[in-house]
Amino acid sequence: MSACGCDSQKQQLEPFDSFRERMLEGIGVSALTESITLQQALGRVLAVPVSSAVDVPPADNSAMDGYALCCADYSGAGLISVSGRVAAGDSPGTLKPGTAVRIFTGSEIPAGADCVIMQEDVQAEGDSIRLKKLPQPGVNIRQMGQDIRRGEALIAAGTRLKPQHLGVIASTGIDNLVVYKPLKVALLTTGDELVMPGEPCGPGKIYNSNLFTLRGLLQQLGIEVIFPGIVADTLPATMAAIEKMAAEADCIISSGGVSVGEEDHVRHAVERLGQLNMWRLAIKPGKPFAQGEVAGKPFVGLPGNPSAALVTFLLLARPLLLKLQGAADPLPRPIPVAAGFHREKTTPRQEYLRVALQPQAGRLTAAPVLNQSSGALRSSTQAEGLLVVPPGAPVREGDLLDYYPLSELLY
Repeated sequence: MSACGCDSQKQQLEPFDSFRERMLEGIGVSALTESITLQQALGRVLAVPVSSAVDVPPADNSAMDGYALCCADYSGAGLISVSGRVAAGDSPGTLKPGTAVRIFTGSEIPAGADCVIMQEDVQAEGDSIRLKKLPQPGVNIRQMGQDIRRGEALIAAGTRLKPQHLGVIASTGIDNLVVYKPLKVALLTTGDELVMPGEPCGPGKIYNSNLFTLRGLLQQLGIEVIFPGIVADTLPATMAAIEKMAAEADCIISSGGVSVGEEDHVRHAVERLGQLNMWRLAIKPGKPFAQGEVAGKPFVGLPGNPSAALVTFLLLARPLLLKLQGAADPLPRPIPVAAGFHREKTTPRQEYLRVALQPQAGRLTAAPVLNQSSGALRSSTQAEGLLVVPPGAPVREGDLLDYYPLSELLY
């Protein structure tokens, strides 16, 4: 089995971005595919690209409530007779030369008409109208295929489907999609000190918060979570649990238990059953991180501290799972946000500050919430995102730094 990568305390810290890139290069798509209805597709990853078999809109239609007419028939003065009425869903027929038809938003344009005059620019006089402005060909008409052309590629394979994707697909009449099957992820929780909420918490015990954080994060990704309960803190029990998880799940995730201590049975169990690589990453919070495999299934060992587990899940485990699920673009994309604080102290690690946004001098700036400790989880409920401070860099007020909204990372 592979040697641990962090036995030496003198090991240099691994640059975060290059590590993540290498880690993802070794992950392939493991999920099978299935055909589902459009109603079931939210959040699923498309396995087969979608193209349109129709034009959208399927015919020229009115962008306004008003009157459709032929510009060439208008002499520039006088009344125009209204010869008909076309509502949405009506067959439009053909425009009688020299007349106009009353038309409504979304209604198909009658043959022979080439513009729509909105009703505010028309004066009605009995069964006729008088125009307040000259008509122009094509005005207020949405052309056939203006949004989507027949045969056009719409959505690429590897896209994680959002509500707007479903709306576009629905507009072409497609009701069945081929997507990757949801992943099954096993959560490994060990530790004789852990107690489930609702149970008495005696001396030396703590409540198992990481289980609920991680299970919620996985469920937000549409992943089926396998949790067999808290595993006894012994090597035989840990090995038996991991073997069973590898047989049932597509990936195993643990928090804690993979450091160099003699009681860290998860590390020893994974090394005996498969392969484990460990790193001291140049990231704060979350320096200790492990990744390997058991029976061909990826294993991810997150730090045990609650905020470190949250941040490393969002920045490392989440992209791994999305790629495993078939997502073509699993990495989150930062946006530049100005720092709303000043800090001269630097750190050799790339720091992900939990921050809140606040208006300052006409723009939004980011400022750290209280308590950035890796063991303090409450601050994540007060934060709106993660602000990236590069290694060795001081922060000066107004500096543009990469910012990841939690609203994007959590879903």
